[in-house]
Amino acid sequence: MKNVRLFFRAGFTFCQRSSSLRMLFMLISWQVLCAASTLAQDKVTAAFAKSMEWENAADYTKAISSLKEVYDEQSYEMNLRLGWLHYEAAQHVESLSYYEKAIKLKPYSIEAKLGYVYPASALGNWTTVVEQYKKVLEIDPQNSTANYRMGYIEYYNKRYSNAYKYFEKLVNLYPFGYDGLLMFAWTNFQLGKTREAKVLFTKVLMYSPNDVSALEGLSYIK
Repeated sequence: MKNVRLFFRAGFTFCQRSSSLRMLFMLISWQVLCAASTLAQDKVTAAFAKSMEWENAADYTKAISSLKEVYDEQSYEMNLRLGWLHYEAAQHVESLSYYEKAIKLKPYSIEAKLGYVYPASALGNWTTVVEQYKKVLEIDPQNSTANYRMGYIEYYNKRYSNAYKYFEKLVNLYPFGYDGLLMFAWTNFQLGKTREAKVLFTKVLMYSPNDVSALEGLSYIK
């Protein structure tokens, strides 16, 4: 019986030691992983900083290269920034590719969609530009950038009734915003709403005295 107790005691001691060793191994492994992760993140942070330095120097090739050295396809931030840098470098097809990856990673990202329209518009892909603005407005109906640009596109295509809806919303959000007031004034004028247009052109002059476009609009109103 004594031998049995000694056997179990020895086994329990061994288990304690084995458990302690496992815990020590797990702790060391965790510390190694944390150190590796910190080192990797430091490299990424340094790459972003270097990339911005090169961008400020207008050397977009080196700005791109700095990020590609640590590129991770699953990184939203890297794809977003590479989309912007390729656009600045006039590499519009590549820019679209990175923005598309960013949007796929973060489907509700407004910044990625607004970024996407820069290379898309540079390539003349107006259908996809409009699609992105509409997606932005589905997520954020009050988005001032998307409302203004959609209004401007509709105005440019002489679809004044459609433009009116976008500019009206924009002016309701920013009643004394120059761009919205001016385009809403011209839209009202094109729709024959001269009384409303006159009021809006006058407000533009309050914001920007002697504004050429506002004065031109008022000159057409008897």
